[in-house]
Amino acid sequence: MGFFSFLSKDKKENLDKGLEKTKTSLISRISKVLVGKSHVDDEVLDNLEEILITSDVGVETTLKIIDRIQKRVTRDKYTSTTELNNMLKEEIADLLQENNVEDLADFTIPASIRPYVIMVVGVNGVGKTTTIGKLAYNFKKAGLSVLLGAADTFRAAAVDQLKIWANRADVPIIMQAMGSDPASVAYDTVKAAIARNADVVIIDTAGRLHNKINLMNELSKIRNVIQKLIPEAPHEVLLILDASTGQNAIEQAKQFTAATEVNAIALTKLDGTAKGGVVIGISDQFKIPVKYIGIGEKIEDLQVFNRFEYVDSLFKQ
Repeated sequence: MGFFSFLSKDKKENLDKGLEKTKTSLISRISKVLVGKSHVDDEVLDNLEEILITSDVGVETTLKIIDRIQKRVTRDKYTSTTELNNMLKEEIADLLQENNVEDLADFTIPASIRPYVIMVVGVNGVGKTTTIGKLAYNFKKAGLSVLLGAADTFRAAAVDQLKIWANRADVPIIMQAMGSDPASVAYDTVKAAIARNADVVIIDTAGRLHNKINLMNELSKIRNVIQKLIPEAPHEVLLILDASTGQNAIEQAKQFTAATEVNAIALTKLDGTAKGGVVIGISDQFKIPVKYIGIGEKIEDLQVFNRFEYVDSLFKQ
């Protein structure tokens, strides 16, 4: 029985399916390492280290996991390789907890904050607009009123795409002409949200990384104009990363965490990659909670990240 056996069957099946490529790669390779072995020795641990690194868990995080397993093997006198998967599951779950990953059950926001302002950042092509649309859909499904702000005014396609997703999610959107000041759009969006008593505001921003100084200035300007209306906003700066890019996602995280105060991460396209281990590495390296994961193209295919669900599906036999 898994950690979260009481979850809805559909949700569990979707998560299991979404992590299938990563799980198949990880479990099959670990199984090969254990063939003919009766106990966990240095060779097993060396091979496990290589598997985790090549699964995009990252070198530093992998060494941390291996060190913990090695200490457990020594301390608890583990000799059976059948226990290795369980040890690995437990250590990954514990590591995610230490890195402030919350075990949320649904799309919720603090009851005391209205409107709750989310500023979404990330490079073009990672699924930023799609994730915003799915977020809006799920928040509305949870009974919350949502308003979108199309502050990525440098690409005509960005505004058009967000409008399409706003229609799909059946939520209103604030837009201006292409080339308008992004901060102006953000200001108008938050102002409208206050006037309409909206619960959640989600603001899209431009996904350009060619000049970190420009990016930092632009995001700071958006933050500053929002704070003229709500001093403590944005309450959440959500960084969208494409899990299928592996270590590239970690480089993008470095850029955006340097440019603005990111306090939540969403990882998209987990269903299309065997690099799902990047969730562990990003959480550990940046100490920023992974809040959402994308496991498919449908509007329902965005899930709140839960460390127990994740490791349960990742190691499900």
